Amino acid sequence: MSGGARPGPERRPQSWVGVDPMLGSVVVTADEIARRVEELGAQITLDYAARPPLLVGVLKGAFVFLADLSRFIELPVEMDFMAVGSYGAATKTSGVVRIVKDLDLDLSGRDVIVVEDIVDSGLTLSYLRKSLLARGPASLAICTLLLKTGQQQASFDVDYVGFEIPPDFVVGYGLDVAERYRNLADLRVYVGGEPE
Repeated sequence: MSGGARPGPERRPQSWVGVDPMLGSVVVTADEIARRVEELGAQITLDYAARPPLLVGVLKGAFVFLADLSRFIELPVEMDFMAVGSYGAATKTSGVVRIVKDLDLDLSGRDVIVVEDIVDSGLTLSYLRKSLLARGPASLAICTLLLKTGQQQASFDVDYVGFEIPPDFVVGYGLDVAERYRNLADLRVYVGGEPE
């Protein structure tokens, strides 16, 4: 990337993490995330050099990833957001997908990249992908921070993958359980069982 890595906020230890009994081992460190997000941004910059994409962030889990990724894409990208629900407060998907917040922008003729936090079963993303393709984009790609190995029940290509991880329930870097732990700098296994 030209100009070297962008400066970020100084990382301070999150003192509460070490005493929270719901948090298990680190799956991906903050430094590993930072390096990989920069690599993904550089690859998207190359792939879309002649056609800056519209980034569609899937709320709420992808908001941290999208913010960081967009700053490493050296193109005049636009952004919009959707919110879909299939988990609620649970740690397993219900399988029922609903759009909670729809896009504001028209996708017709646009090159679109859906930015997701995690692909688990793939059922939510499959539903979302079909919905977006029906809106007539010129192209539709998927970029996910995390891909859980061996969990996919839907068949489609994921164009950009940050990390493949085991089928544990993870939190941090935007991912939550019952709205908690999104502000963790790294990704950790959640060991607390179903939230109350």
